[in-house]
Amino acid sequence: MKKLFFLLTAIILIGACGSATQNSQHLKDRISERLEGVKGDFAVAFKNLEDTTESVYINEREMFHAASTMKTPVMIELFKQAEAGKFSLDDSIIIKNEFRSIVDSSLYRMDVGEDSEGELYSRIGEKRTIRQLINDMITVSSNLSTNILIEKVGARNVSRTMRSYGADSIKVLRGVEDIKAYQQGLSNRTTARDESIIYEKLGRGEAVSEEASEQMIEILTNQHFNEMIPAQLPGEVVVAHKTGWITGINHDAGLIILPDEQKYVLVLLSKNAPDREKVLAAFADISHYVYDFVVK
Repeated sequence: MKKLFFLLTAIILIGACGSATQNSQHLKDRISERLEGVKGDFAVAFKNLEDTTESVYINEREMFHAASTMKTPVMIELFKQAEAGKFSLDDSIIIKNEFRSIVDSSLYRMDVGEDSEGELYSRIGEKRTIRQLINDMITVSSNLSTNILIEKVGARNVSRTMRSYGADSIKVLRGVEDIKAYQQGLSNRTTARDESIIYEKLGRGEAVSEEASEQMIEILTNQHFNEMIPAQLPGEVVVAHKTGWITGINHDAGLIILPDEQKYVLVLLSKNAPDREKVLAAFADISHYVYDFVVK
């Protein structure tokens, strides 16, 4: 009788896994079909944290310019060093606009016209807490805040922490607008796989600590740029995410939390994509496809 019970259980489990695989393949096909009409190169990573058999990966190992998605790893490193006692997030830093290139240590300055946030430039010489600068870096994607904070924690430390999480390809080399580094091909890089690992760590409360993860998720939910993953989702769905964009590149990566506390990770990356509006529309549609898949 026991043998029969275990046999039936095994059959049910195998059937369930097979069904999940088929459903995930259908979602993958639907996503691929949506991207076919958009010029560019794309990568997608989706993982249901409640049922890890439900996942989709497309070009997940391909390298992309990280753009502002690298600001989430910088935030994690700040929380990590703060928890280690190196400083408090409520310590103040003097706002400055002078940084050194990683190529030759020559000085360069940020251009307010190239930044998505300009108010901070009027505060040069004043003080702001690390916590306030983190909020600026994430929610309004302030490049000036980012450079100040990277200088505080060190880009190598950011990459080292990401490696410890299993994100083996992401590269955080420098701050923003280091033109000499850019000209030598020294840019921050990422993959859809690595982004998904980062947000899974946050979703499972394993990014630094459970308390730190909760605080970082709260910051990410205040994101001001919501044209992609959150665009077509119901208002009661929480999206903790970070976007990134430069010419030909549009990214969105995040943790989605449903009203019943189900969580899933979604990463959408693009490059060589000249029509920004088409990419935004496609990514918003894909996010909706994934949401429908999870809830139904």
